[in-house]
Amino acid sequence: MERKVPIGLSNKHIHVSQADLEVLFGKGYQLTPMKDLSQPGQYAAEEKIDVVGPKGTLKGIRILGPVRPETQLEVSVGDGFCLGIQAPLRNSGDIADTPGVKLVGPAGEVEIGKGAIVAARHIHMSPEEGAAFGLKDRDIVSVKLDGPRGLIFDNVLVRVHPEFKLDMHLDVEEGNAAGAKNGQLATIL
Repeated sequence: MERKVPIGLSNKHIHVSQADLEVLFGKGYQLTPMKDLSQPGQYAAEEKIDVVGPKGTLKGIRILGPVRPETQLEVSVGDGFCLGIQAPLRNSGDIADTPGVKLVGPAGEVEIGKGAIVAARHIHMSPEEGAAFGLKDRDIVSVKLDGPRGLIFDNVLVRVHPEFKLDMHLDVEEGNAAGAKNGQLATIL
């Protein structure tokens, strides 16, 4: 059986805590869903903020919802250069010992002492999809993307959870290097 997975390209974005959201947008503020994302319950919000680093600013960074326990900024390596930070390659949620930045919203500013990462490529899947593919949570696989700039992505983390739906997340730099398009199918080797 061929194990096919759709590609989802991930641009720079931020996940915020409720406390930081309220500093940026005002007391009691709630995110406004704009568009559903590939993972159930996840969405791109209408709200955007500016992110300020030691060397520069990224304007209009989209917030993804819902709110999370800790604020996490996901950027590409190139975005890190623009900000003047060296965001490490990490799995989502692993923000210990990462650079901080200043967040600027319409109602206020907040300095986060940590949280800027380059998100490691990964595959989301449900337990049923994992069983069908012979994979379990935390497995590491390689994925082949065909095409004129096709390549094999090594060190791809498999994340299996009942709330997940099959989708492989690449940042835009990785996707551009391979000529990848959203929804394009790749093969888990």
